[in-house]
Amino acid sequence: MYKATMKIFSGTDTGIPNYSCKTSGPLAAIIEGLPTELSSQFSSLSRMYHYPQISYMSGNLFMSDTVKFPYFYRTVPSELHLCTGIIKLLKFFSWTWVSIIAADDDSSMRAVQILKDGIEQNGGCIQFIKTFSHSRTIPLEDMVNLYIKTSSANVIILYADKRYTGAIKYMNVLQIPQKVWIITAEWDFLSHYSLGFDDKNNTLTFLKTKKNIPSFYKFVREVNPALFPNDSLTDLWWKDLCTNQCPESIRRSCGSNEISPYFMHCDTIHLGNIYSVYNSVYALAHALHNVVISDSANTTMWSGESQKFLDFLPWKLHHYLKNLHFTNALGEEMRFDENGDLSIGYDIINTVFLPDGTQRNEIVGSFNPYAPLGQDFTINEKAIVWDSEFTQIPPKSKCSPSCLPGFRKLTREREPLCCYDCIPCPEGEVSNQTDMDTCMKCPEDQWPNQKRDACIPKVVIFLSYEEPLGIALTLIYILLFLINAVILGIFIIYQHTPIVKANNRSLSYILLISLMLCFLCSLIFIGRPGKVTCLFRQTVFGITFSISLASVLAKTVTVVIAFHATKPGNKLRKWMDSRFSYFIVLSCSFLQAVFCLFWLFTAPPFPFHNMQSETGTILIECNEGSLIAFYCVLGYLGFLAGISFIVAFLARNLPDSFNEAKYITFSMLVFCSVWVSFIPTYLSTRGKYTVAVETFAILASSAGLLGCMFFPKCYIILLRPDRNIKKFLTKNSK
Repeated sequence: MYKATMKIFSGTDTGIPNYSCKTSGPLAAIIEGLPTELSSQFSSLSRMYHYPQISYMSGNLFMSDTVKFPYFYRTVPSELHLCTGIIKLLKFFSWTWVSIIAADDDSSMRAVQILKDGIEQNGGCIQFIKTFSHSRTIPLEDMVNLYIKTSSANVIILYADKRYTGAIKYMNVLQIPQKVWIITAEWDFLSHYSLGFDDKNNTLTFLKTKKNIPSFYKFVREVNPALFPNDSLTDLWWKDLCTNQCPESIRRSCGSNEISPYFMHCDTIHLGNIYSVYNSVYALAHALHNVVISDSANTTMWSGESQKFLDFLPWKLHHYLKNLHFTNALGEEMRFDENGDLSIGYDIINTVFLPDGTQRNEIVGSFNPYAPLGQDFTINEKAIVWDSEFTQIPPKSKCSPSCLPGFRKLTREREPLCCYDCIPCPEGEVSNQTDMDTCMKCPEDQWPNQKRDACIPKVVIFLSYEEPLGIALTLIYILLFLINAVILGIFIIYQHTPIVKANNRSLSYILLISLMLCFLCSLIFIGRPGKVTCLFRQTVFGITFSISLASVLAKTVTVVIAFHATKPGNKLRKWMDSRFSYFIVLSCSFLQAVFCLFWLFTAPPFPFHNMQSETGTILIECNEGSLIAFYCVLGYLGFLAGISFIVAFLARNLPDSFNEAKYITFSMLVFCSVWVSFIPTYLSTRGKYTVAVETFAILASSAGLLGCMFFPKCYIILLRPDRNIKKFLTKNSK
């Protein structure tokens, strides 16, 4: 290659360095179609003489470096763009598990590294990367048997130029079933006759954009080959076009002695580098034209000066190539970018083998890195013909099956990120897309559905009047309220009887009315909590219950005073006035009212949406605001009940035949038992049942007071009127 280069620069067959023979005219630039490595070697010599080098073959990505290769231009895209196009193709089909087989040259290795980085950045993984040499087939054979045939990756990128086609043909690598092969643009693989592929529709190839040049086919058919320099390869190329197997559009009429027996180059008219060669020649022609026009506009040269002008042509031409902008015969605007690359892209080819054995090469997509984002990559998925051996269309290539919505990926230890297990989303989280790395937490007011693939509003719960528990409690409260009202009516009707008058009937009326209010206030606890209901729930209950307990305490004190006041000279007689009983009720109730008002003005209860009480629900409840105030109210009720119990217990053995202290003692015992058991139950209950526990405590304690205090009296009034006499009530017990 170096010898041939020196011949070009010196103009002689001997190739003398730094010697230039002008017999054939001055050298302006070199248009070459060398393979990648040879093109790079040639550039190292051409830049010494400042000769522009235009390649229509090499996509070597190293040669985009304008510092190392300042005079290099090409009419094919850089392999850097090829790597980008392959990554976009993988992303389009969601192929995340791939393998790479590449040639062992420097340019391919650099491209493989770019591919690896790009695939991993887009969420893909590479099962293996293997290299091979075109000079040895044994490593390739081992690669086929040990890796490719057993690979779980169904997509394999074959990155190699046409120098390696011999090894690929020898091993029939592309015949492995159920594998998709992505082949790089350096392959002239579409020449069916040169590679001998069988009928496997499993390849997608990135091929440099090819376009038909106007009148070119006519030129090929009609031009006289004798006009061209005598060269054995050129002569063979023309003879290949004489065979009957060539398409009519390019077939030449030749004599029998001109037909080539090899038939190797017929389809290169369609699939070769003609479009790139055409652009190379016209780019150079336009640059030369611009040089001549620019310099001759202000200079009049005679023939002696023409030679001097041409001596400086190479470096002048370099300037005009860098700023070249022209329109070719296809109406396309052509220019070299800042790296010296012509702004063209790739076609994506799908090779289809028809049942009759013929081959069809269909353009199914394209990649143009110079197009606007979003329009740079296009593919017609419906136009791709896949092999019948594929079980899925389009084929899939993943290390692990997709994780459906409701699951997330769990990477396996010591394996690539693409290899994972699918595990359900944890409680409270969802995944609404496939292959999610992490699940998303639902908003606070939402909860995952059963499949955990969407967030749905949490169920709003509270103790309502429509549910069975709410209905049952409401009916019980109303029933007890009515029983209480009936008892109050009985006491009013029989108010003049001894048993009603015996223990301060006014206090009995107050107690019965306060118990009726207790039953009614319990209904506030049922239904959707609101701002008003939360304010009045505990406060109304606390005040009404304190009135009830204060009335019981007043009755108990009255019984004790009444017994001791009968003794001669006892000073307690002056406390027998009913005003003292009212004072006890008012003072005890007033103190509770002060507690409640302080509670309301400092930290009042308020409606609260409890998201944490029960899984998947929003509990609407009343937040007590100040727990200290809440327990002070309950504690004060317990204090009143305890005092009443102690006083009644001490007075239980007074000698009256109908001693009300006994019933007060029992009623306070029931009351205290209910509320002592209420506290741990209340603290351990969750959700709407917390409210049910409190209302049940109100119901049980109120019913206990009502039953223990008034049922025995009603029994005597209604069923034993013979005992409802003063004589019986004052009779001493035996």
